[in-house]
Amino acid sequence: MHVRRHRRHRRRLPGLPLKDIIMTRMHNPPHPGAVLADWLDGMDDMTITAFAEHIGVTRATLSRILNGHSSITPDIAIRLEEALGASREMWSGMQMAYDLWVAAQKPRKRIRRLVRPAAKAEEADLA
Repeated sequence: MHVRRHRRHRRRLPGLPLKDIIMTRMHNPPHPGAVLADWLDGMDDMTITAFAEHIGVTRATLSRILNGHSSITPDIAIRLEEALGASREMWSGMQMAYDLWVAAQKPRKRIRRLVRPAAKAEEADLA
């Protein structure tokens, strides 16, 4: 009995309801660079060059992000968290939402869903 409970907790995130784990889909989410650009526009004394130097990246790198030509990498997300206070998870989540939306817009062949036979599913749950 103890083993079964242990496995159950490995498959789920204990204490987190599913609704808090699943992100809601946004129609046409903004590139996180556009959000960052809006923030920088509100800072009268902060130039793109000065902010790039502040977070330790080149002006070209920051410019590509602001213009939506480059993604916010985990490293950049950490730098933005340290500089702005908004969490790295927020920046990464915005990038993921944007990337998923872009990928979903591309035409592609539909993939048939695989269904696991009920007997094997029950066996795996009891193991």
